[in-house]
Amino acid sequence: MRRCGELPFVVAVRDALPWSFIALAIAFCAILGLQFSSSSHEATLGLRVASALLPAFGVMAFALVVVLPLRLARQTAYRLTPLMLASVVAFALALPRPYGPDAVGYLRVLGASGLFVAIISTGVAGAFTALLRRRFTATLAGWFAAALTIATFAALFGLHVSIASDIAAAMQPVARLGDTYLALVAIVTIETLLWSVGVHGPAVLAAIVTPVYLTMQMQNTNAFAQHQPLPYIVVVSLFLFVFPGGAGATLPLAALLAVSRVPRLRRVGRITILPALFNLNEPLLFAAPVVFNPHLIVPFVAAPIVLATVTYAVVAGGLVSRAALYMPSLIPTFASTYLATHDLRAIALAALNIVIAAIIYYPFVRAYERHLSDAA
Repeated sequence: MRRCGELPFVVAVRDALPWSFIALAIAFCAILGLQFSSSSHEATLGLRVASALLPAFGVMAFALVVVLPLRLARQTAYRLTPLMLASVVAFALALPRPYGPDAVGYLRVLGASGLFVAIISTGVAGAFTALLRRRFTATLAGWFAAALTIATFAALFGLHVSIASDIAAAMQPVARLGDTYLALVAIVTIETLLWSVGVHGPAVLAAIVTPVYLTMQMQNTNAFAQHQPLPYIVVVSLFLFVFPGGAGATLPLAALLAVSRVPRLRRVGRITILPALFNLNEPLLFAAPVVFNPHLIVPFVAAPIVLATVTYAVVAGGLVSRAALYMPSLIPTFASTYLATHDLRAIALAALNIVIAAIIYYPFVRAYERHLSDAA
């Protein structure tokens, strides 16, 4: 997994996604502001947010196809100009058709598959560059690869092959596979196991997992905006229930350490509990520490698995609404889970999960305290 996470293209996608999220946030605020100034006052806040999120994801795709070649060129020393040209032109040729005069409406259509179109466009250009560099100088390889990439996407365009539509169709079986309890537990387990040995689990999986579950999240948002049943349970916002406090569900761990009998752990808990409220737990993971700590690894891995099981069962059973809207993880758990579902019962589920995680962590924290006291 570490080697996979260190592949240049995977690293480039992982580094580019946060920058494209900035474009998402700016576009969302702008489109939401336009809706408040022009749309009917009868529209609920949730519908306004849903209608603004979908085209904002389209803007995010445009940002990603610009940032991703920059990051890939930095990782591989490829020539930036031909790589950028090839990626942007290929992306333009792969855009969904018909184009239509309504910009916001078109961005809404693009949002469903735009992230994958951007990744594929740059990925093809990068792959051609890597192959041609074996025979040509870096400059020639870059321009030959750009010409080959553009020719390939132009041919598909001429044959009326809609890459965006094909991606949307291919996503259906992938989504069905990903929208399962086993997929949820597998992701949670891999992330926490990687973190336990000091590897940033979410960062390793981001290039693979994030586009898939963001796309599924957008399809839920689209269904919510059209007053239709939400198709998917496992989407990005579902992980807000699984990881209160960040990877490992460490919010209750920070709280337990804040009242620890061991002075050092008590200081760590009190310093890290505020970041944990905003799901930032890197300080806690390395200060407690949790990483490479045999006393805390078991609850760090087990608690999220239990929370994933409880959350999936509750949401699948209809006791809490499915997550309709994407919410950043920096929003505190109770607020983010409610805003994602527009269901007050989500707050109760989040509270239940935090209590369960605290119960799981408690005996291990006490054992760790005894170990430190005996060592002293």
